[in-house]
Amino acid sequence: MEHAKGFEPFYDEKSKLLILGSFPSVMSRKEGFYYGNPQNRFWRTVCGFFGEPPPTNVEEKKDFLRRRNIALWDVVTECSVEGSKDASIQGEQVADVEPLLKKSKIETIFCNGSKAFETLERNFPTLLSRARKLPSTSPANPRFSKEVWENALSAVFGEEI
Repeated sequence: MEHAKGFEPFYDEKSKLLILGSFPSVMSRKEGFYYGNPQNRFWRTVCGFFGEPPPTNVEEKKDFLRRRNIALWDVVTECSVEGSKDASIQGEQVADVEPLLKKSKIETIFCNGSKAFETLERNFPTLLSRARKLPSTSPANPRFSKEVWENALSAVFGEEI
């Protein structure tokens, strides 16, 4: 078990959607930014929705997020974890999500997988009215649905694409 820290939230005052993951994978922690595993479907799915190719480096990822007003954070900011397994997370510190919402235009929260949603639900029940649980984009999730993600993104950004 490794004790690890996650990342600071990536957002600005124009962000309108917060995508909350659970905790960065080993590959993401090595890269130093969200969704660093090339097998994770996150960048292909979200960029594909906007008709853009997936970014190839961290600066391109940040540029995409800024242009599309998307904020990223993980609901667990520090924990003990075995590899990249959500099920092994112990002794977690939880992100203080509410102040981030006040510093931006975020109206909607997508939880990337069950662990993110359950942690948000347990710690911030008042935010559930604006939260939506989506299937994890992790390569370990056999029930991933690109269509569910595209429908959710369309509900937030439909007029903008």
